[in-house]
Amino acid sequence: MSTAYDPSNVFGKILRGELPSQKVYEDDATVAIMDIMPTADGHTLVLPKAPSRNLLDAEPATLARVIATTQKLALAVKDAFGSDGVAIYQFNEPAAGQTVYHLHFHVVPRFDGVPQGPHGAKMEDPAVLAANAEKIRAALAKRG
Repeated sequence: MSTAYDPSNVFGKILRGELPSQKVYEDDATVAIMDIMPTADGHTLVLPKAPSRNLLDAEPATLARVIATTQKLALAVKDAFGSDGVAIYQFNEPAAGQTVYHLHFHVVPRFDGVPQGPHGAKMEDPAVLAANAEKIRAALAKRG
């Protein structure tokens, strides 16, 4: 198995505009998009624009920028969905559950006593993703 970065991965294609996404946030180094197969309403993905297979090969400067954006999105997702907490997931290599080989962080709102749904169980309705993205964008704007 190759561990080199492959630019044909789905997030590489999204970053190049070759595939659509519901974008929530973007700056010069990072992008946040809605997960199309969410485990909960508000499940957001944060990824660097720099090509990195995962945390194991990312440049420290890339990690610094992507984790700062992850924190920003975690606060906004928590606000937007009124959640009790927020889970941050990040997987490295197949044995750890990584399925898309471009570094990304999952930001998932969590509620006390509510079990998390399975990832990849079903594609979410695009209208639901758009509405959830708007809630997060509004929370980001409110935070400044």
